[in-house]
Amino acid sequence: MSARRPAVLFIFITLVLDILGIGLIVPVLPKLIQHYQGGDVAAGSFSYGMLAALYALMQFLFAPLIGSISDRYGRRPVILVSLLGSAIDYFLIAFAPNLIWFAVGRIVAGITAANYAAASAYIADVSPPEKRAANFGLIGAAFGIGFIIGPIVGGGLAAWGVKVPFFVAGGLTLINWAYGWFVLPESLAPENRRAFSWSRSNPVGALFALRRFPALMGLVTCYFIAVLAHQVYPSIWVLYTTYRYGWTELQTGLSLAAVGVMAGMVQGGLTKRVVGWLGEQKTVRYCLTLSIFLYAAYGLATQPWMIYVCIVIGSLSGLVTPAVQSLMSQGVPADEQGALQGSLSSLSSVAGVAGPLLCTQLFGFFIGEKAPAILPGAPFFLSSAMMMLALFIAVPALKRITLVK
Repeated sequence: MSARRPAVLFIFITLVLDILGIGLIVPVLPKLIQHYQGGDVAAGSFSYGMLAALYALMQFLFAPLIGSISDRYGRRPVILVSLLGSAIDYFLIAFAPNLIWFAVGRIVAGITAANYAAASAYIADVSPPEKRAANFGLIGAAFGIGFIIGPIVGGGLAAWGVKVPFFVAGGLTLINWAYGWFVLPESLAPENRRAFSWSRSNPVGALFALRRFPALMGLVTCYFIAVLAHQVYPSIWVLYTTYRYGWTELQTGLSLAAVGVMAGMVQGGLTKRVVGWLGEQKTVRYCLTLSIFLYAAYGLATQPWMIYVCIVIGSLSGLVTPAVQSLMSQGVPADEQGALQGSLSSLSSVAGVAGPLLCTQLFGFFIGEKAPAILPGAPFFLSSAMMMLALFIAVPALKRITLVK
């Protein structure tokens, strides 16, 4: 294994397979939860939000620990454990007789869900500074590929049974685990490893550790707000499109595949060119501005075709994440990349706890009998307002950033 040279391609393949498994279950998960709630959309929305928040809470509690472990022992073992946890989650849900088993699966998956942070640290390990934005964009490309294939296949498999996509996702994840075991090399050089510290391995400690880099705090805050606003997509996409347009699982899968196509084209093909042309700072400002209008457009879309227009135009806003990650990764030393990504993952998990609860509750309220007006797009309007705040914070923060690499 040590003779195999680490490269971005290895982690890219791992991410594609991982996200493909996730994509398989996205079109059917909310409806499966509604099934256990007797088909009640409002009750199903609340339960879906609670389960998503539980998963994110486990990530928040354990991501810093796993990030510190990856800084000490390497990225490869963390990725392997994460994949195994995901496989257990899929099979638990597939066999679940009730929502309690859903919760158990979400707890297991949340504890071991470290793929994104470990993959980001892996990319930082093997990428020179001038290529980091482009290579971080490959994460978006992996998302795109996984969501081109996964939701369509998952929506189609639902015709054979709503639990079938979970069995397929579990099997695919086990194949991914085997790929990692036999093929994926370690990326963290021995000289860049550091001693394990409990002070950096708890959620609060990991977040406080960012104070050592005060110039990053503005971008970190912007990152958190942007991730919180983004939670509207995984939280209510299936619920929103089903309620407003009457879409089936397959139609929802097709829309998510369209998201995947555009994410792959933009983040895989345009990140390097756009960031190289505009620079990270202008890319962040322009994409945050675009996001303000994009979220509002989703909330106002009255016809299904409008959703696809939003997907095509709005895909450019996805460039903000690799650009911000590139700037922040260049603001910390090599031996703290894992800690940085672990802290960012913790922030994402905090957003993942609050976001689904907020979005599903807001959605459920504005389609319910007590709503002053039926407004299913209310969560998107809230996300638009959040992005205005993120832009307001980002503009001065970009002027203070100091690169150490």
